[in-house]
Amino acid sequence: MTPLSDPEIQALSDALDDEYKSCATYAQVIADFGPERPFVNIVEAEARHVSALLALFTAYGITPPRDRWRGHAPRFASLHAACVAAVQGETLNVAIYDRVLTSTTRPDILSVYSALREASLERHLPAFRRCAERGGR
Repeated sequence: MTPLSDPEIQALSDALDDEYKSCATYAQVIADFGPERPFVNIVEAEARHVSALLALFTAYGITPPRDRWRGHAPRFASLHAACVAAVQGETLNVAIYDRVLTSTTRPDILSVYSALREASLERHLPAFRRCAERGGR
């Protein structure tokens, strides 16, 4: 297997860092406000996203960056504020995938990036928008 280029490694690291952030943030929201939807559902998906990206690091023999978000996740004054922030976070996540999708031509990496982008755009973002629209209830 051909080693990854520096831009490919950076893109993979950027995607993983953002997934770490989402996972830690949503877990913190659950710790602060209880097992509220959609956080309780989406935090599990974010853990799967982290696993999918870590599998690529393993496949290419690269040490992944550490999770700098564990224990340092943002906190929110209300569930509604968390929902609004999650809309912003998922929007940023989609933008990150739009960028990293241009960093490689490797089918295995593109497949993971595309699947994770689709999950954020088609499932997570609409769920958090509904949460924000209903005031976090």
